[in-house]
Amino acid sequence: MTASDTSSSPALVTAAILVIGDEILSGRTKDKNIGYIAEYLTNIGIELREVRIVPDVQEEIVSALNALRSRQTYVFTTGGIGPTHDDITADSVAAAFGVSIDHDPRAIAMLSERFPADQLNEARLRMARIPAGANLIANSVSKAPGFNIGNVYVMAGVPSIMQAMLDALAPTLKTGVKILSDTVRAGLREGDIGTALAEVAKAHPDVSIGSYPFFSDEGPDTNVVVRSRDPQKLAEAMAAVKTMLAAEQARLGV
Repeated sequence: MTASDTSSSPALVTAAILVIGDEILSGRTKDKNIGYIAEYLTNIGIELREVRIVPDVQEEIVSALNALRSRQTYVFTTGGIGPTHDDITADSVAAAFGVSIDHDPRAIAMLSERFPADQLNEARLRMARIPAGANLIANSVSKAPGFNIGNVYVMAGVPSIMQAMLDALAPTLKTGVKILSDTVRAGLREGDIGTALAEVAKAHPDVSIGSYPFFSDEGPDTNVVVRSRDPQKLAEAMAAVKTMLAAEQARLGV
């Protein structure tokens, strides 16, 4: 490969999710956003690297946000941008970036599409407080916007609203090469193939190979999943996995 070929190769685009909310940590609310965002990002060529869950404490939010945004291409936050006193995500993001925060006329205009002027009370106007310099993320469900500042995208915790915001912001994201995957059912228990599978993985360092045990009507079994951005390397590794599985099945008389 020439230098020019290397420079034209798509860069790896990575992401982290920061889930904010005491209700998630207490178990009162079951998170439904992490899996959705992870699959969404994978499908558009962004690799999710980290997920953190933090309480409604500004110092915790700021610390986690600054750590994640310095390491990943993008950070997506969910939760804490509603109308109540414990919705402190916007203030925390402003603190992390060292900027001021105030009612944003653009956000107020969005809220006005849903609420008459006499219903835009102090609580609802909290949802229009946006850090200085941020771009708004449209919300087709309830109108209260999310926002983007730097490489951080701040979204609602309500799944339907988060999903609408993600659809709105996705076209603005840079993406990398999508991860391809292939799966084969081993017909063996995970412990039967662990050693041999490790040897296959060692021989194919540029691909990701994982084993995932499950129970079927026939008893314990394992799916082997191979992932790579390179279709040729994916095919070569999967061929090696299938050869290994056939050998292990023969050895064990399966």
